[in-house]
Amino acid sequence: MIVSVGIDVVLVERFARALDRTPLLGDRLFTDGERMTTSGNPRSAESLAARFAAKEAVAKALGAPAGLRWHDCEIVSDPDGRPWLTVSGTVAAVAAERGIHRWHLSLSHDGGIASAMVVAEA
Repeated sequence: MIVSVGIDVVLVERFARALDRTPLLGDRLFTDGERMTTSGNPRSAESLAARFAAKEAVAKALGAPAGLRWHDCEIVSDPDGRPWLTVSGTVAAVAAERGIHRWHLSLSHDGGIASAMVVAEA
């Protein structure tokens, strides 16, 4: 059963400027695994913006409660490049309170916009 849906969009250029302007922002928002591709190369600004959109979409799907930690929601890729969502800590606790046990994730970026949609399922 679908419990909730979250959607977010990010302007890639604005997000890239924020990462350039605040060097530690990437560390605060993303895990080491999120910042790098499966081949060990740094992710593009488009890819990071989509992952940020996914984290925002998760927060929206949870009702945007205070206290969620960025690293407690991680977007990982399988060997074929398909993104998956893993939650732990604060995010997992809120999800459990709401009966959410499964997540579906879609990421996209085109035309300077990155987007993400998550579906939370009981």
